[in-house]
Amino acid sequence: MIAELELALRYEHSSQEYTEIMENVLNDARRMERLSKGLLDLARAGYDRAEITKEEVRLDETLLNARETVIKNNKNFTVELIFDTETDDDRQITVFGNEYLLRTAFVNLIENNCKFSPDKTSTVSISFADGNSVIRFSDNGIGISPDEIDKIFTPFYRGENREQAQGYGIGLALVNRILLLHKGEITVQSNKGEGTTFVVSMPHI
Repeated sequence: MIAELELALRYEHSSQEYTEIMENVLNDARRMERLSKGLLDLARAGYDRAEITKEEVRLDETLLNARETVIKNNKNFTVELIFDTETDDDRQITVFGNEYLLRTAFVNLIENNCKFSPDKTSTVSISFADGNSVIRFSDNGIGISPDEIDKIFTPFYRGENREQAQGYGIGLALVNRILLLHKGEITVQSNKGEGTTFVVSMPHI
């Protein structure tokens, strides 16, 4: 970014060239913003459970907020929300946790679906069973090879599909840490060329 701006100041350019330079610098700045925010969130998710402020959090509302965030930042992404099971008991879709961190985890999972899907779509479904709320984040993308599934939650790991989308290997590691803070777990179901589903399970109140 500094080098590009220094060159822009050193030589005369046309208005079109200046526009291209500013667009390049702006894109670089946005990538830096995403990286620094991801690193900060990763650090927050490394705190002790006792240090995290928690309250009752409705998962349906948090997913709606996550969907809104994703679409606002990525105009070409589509997020479909499906409620598999109707309930009159709000406790079955309510967890004791930190809304900001949970929303951050859901945003990462939704964006991950969309980035690796040809149609840029994430299908999110929520249900409940055996004292847990269960959320599935599915795509119809390129899938993950079996030997990579155990590695994708490692910080800064980028798999063989890294050429398809930009990233830093932070998102899924952050998701895993956030779920551990909430006594939850995440599993992966994936077939090469058919798509991937991340299954999140957390104890509801």
